[in-house]
Amino acid sequence: MIARIFPFMAWFKKYNLAVLRTDGIAGLTVALVLVPQSMAYAQLAGLPAHYGLYAAFLPPMLVSLMTSAALAPLATAGSTEYVAYALLLALLVGVFQFALGVLRLGLVVNFLSHPVVNGFTNAAAIIIATSQLSKMFGVNVDEAPHHYETIMRVVEAALVYTHWPTFIMGALAFGIMFALKRINPKIPYVLVAVAVTTVASWALGFEHNHKAPLEAIKSAELRDLVTSFNQATARAAQHAATRVEVAKQEETAAKEHGERSLEALKAQHEGTYLAMQIEEDQKEARLARRALRALLLEGVPQANGSLSFHLQGQVPPGSQGDGRAWRLSIGNRPLKLEALTFSGGGAVVGTVPAGLPPFSLPTIEMSALGKLFPYAAIISLLGFMEAISIAKAMAAKTGQRLDPNQELIGQGLANILGALGRSYPVSGSFSRSAVNLQAGALTGMSSVFTSLTVLVVLLFFTPLLYHLPQSVLAAVIMMAVVGLVNVSGFVHAWKAQWYDGAISIISFIFTLIFAPHLDKGIMIGVVLSLGVFLYKSMRPKVAALAMHDDCSFRDAQHFGLRQCEHIAVVRFDGPLFFANSSFLEDKITERIMTMPGLRHILIVANGINDMDASGEEALSLIVDRVRSAGFDISFSGVKENVQETMRRTHLWEKIGDDHIFPLLATAVAAIHAEAHRNSSEVNCPLVTVCPIGAYRESEVK
Repeated sequence: MIARIFPFMAWFKKYNLAVLRTDGIAGLTVALVLVPQSMAYAQLAGLPAHYGLYAAFLPPMLVSLMTSAALAPLATAGSTEYVAYALLLALLVGVFQFALGVLRLGLVVNFLSHPVVNGFTNAAAIIIATSQLSKMFGVNVDEAPHHYETIMRVVEAALVYTHWPTFIMGALAFGIMFALKRINPKIPYVLVAVAVTTVASWALGFEHNHKAPLEAIKSAELRDLVTSFNQATARAAQHAATRVEVAKQEETAAKEHGERSLEALKAQHEGTYLAMQIEEDQKEARLARRALRALLLEGVPQANGSLSFHLQGQVPPGSQGDGRAWRLSIGNRPLKLEALTFSGGGAVVGTVPAGLPPFSLPTIEMSALGKLFPYAAIISLLGFMEAISIAKAMAAKTGQRLDPNQELIGQGLANILGALGRSYPVSGSFSRSAVNLQAGALTGMSSVFTSLTVLVVLLFFTPLLYHLPQSVLAAVIMMAVVGLVNVSGFVHAWKAQWYDGAISIISFIFTLIFAPHLDKGIMIGVVLSLGVFLYKSMRPKVAALAMHDDCSFRDAQHFGLRQCEHIAVVRFDGPLFFANSSFLEDKITERIMTMPGLRHILIVANGINDMDASGEEALSLIVDRVRSAGFDISFSGVKENVQETMRRTHLWEKIGDDHIFPLLATAVAAIHAEAHRNSSEVNCPLVTVCPIGAYRESEVK
């Protein structure tokens, strides 16, 4: 019982110093990969880079992207509200996964079929990689409603405003990682690339920022744009705060006077008006921000050591620029007019807070729970699928036993604990698990050593991360997603069943189209998979069997076999239940109508593995109709659970013991003579192809 509740206790059986040393080395090796990757994944999720370290310390990629998609409609990426929602989402994911594990519902993940996951994963890999293009080229654009529109904006900006030092840093990181991975995968190539580029960034002064007041801008056009942006942003924030108060008033009025009361409707109307006003303010701010980002400036040194800024190409005669192309750094918040930030270099991670995150319960907003829950369910299932796939691959190599429900409990606890320690939703990582295995880890203690290493980084080494270029983190992510692209998965699914291939391709296309709303692509794939399953269940294969040259019964249509004129041997492949019972009736009626010499129908029930009340009623009606039409009917290979249903409903007695046979060969031998009495059929294939005694009962196909 103790081992079941606390599975990690099994780690310490026969634990010794040698195992401890091996786990310690493996944990340190994984940490060297984990630190830069986790920071990159946090930014992919729309969070500051240090939140990736929090996630790595306490408990990967698709989960990060899903987190960003879930939170984008609720708050601005990187804002305080955004972080609060991310922590709440982690708590929801943890509770959902823990509940599934405790209730032993790990099999619910089977609703996500492999073709759907393959299509989604390939699309997500492309979305993840392309989402990093803006950082690779050093350009900033506003997010569009659809991901492909955002990428078009990035490409347009990159054609004109690419910051080449930023691109070179990213390309250098790519080259280092690719080369070292080819030389020896055990080398912590991510860490090496990060270390080299960070040192280069520091030595070359890659980041080159300058603070100056609004008066330092010598372009009236640019000053007006800054003023317009600040005013629109401030109005949007003010209207948003008012809208929150109005929403509370609406809720209070609905409780006290009813949802259709005058007071509630008035508050609702005011809330709608404010929402429209916020949208207009945000549009105005967005246009001003886009215009500001498109302008390149030249800095002119002044006598006091400061810089004045002119639009590129408009430096006054007699003045000399400093040779840099400057941009005004602008985000989603109002600019500080007394200290505007001008960037003349590349973007870096910047200050990473040192020390441990404060532990606290995330703020629970009931209004946000309903919006976040669908994403929490999808993230939970996707994260579990990713982790269980990794665990299966690792277990196959180590020979360990895998418990999916225990995995869910573990992931749930990790996300709950992570939410308390300011972590966003997390899952497993195949790349880090592979590194762990390659490093020789023997127990889960290696992960403890990994967490301790990250803890040391948080406490003492965060200043070293300041000069890490953002384009390098983008390169780390893009390098990691290369392994997610699996074109052969589409081909394999199509070869297995054409409709599986089609579902995989459709899931892929719609995930790309609806990005960043990835849940829609997944749901379309799930609906298609369930639709195909229901269609196949409603119309299972009903095969007419005939004798093959190898003395086995096979599908007559598939093998082009001649059938007996008087005996219809019918095999039903699937459970007989309410959705397909009428289909069997139709197929039996079809045989009666198309076989003029028919005398006996033999239903091969080997494929009927279950039967409900509707199925039993359909069989009873078939028996009545066949016999009332002057024919006879028998059954063979009826499974035990179906037999029990027949006996409980007295259908067994209606059919008769002498018309139910354990084997198909036995049934044919028993009914052949009677069905062919006074028959004019020449060379019945049931006896001329193979003698009845030579039938191979094991091969009914």
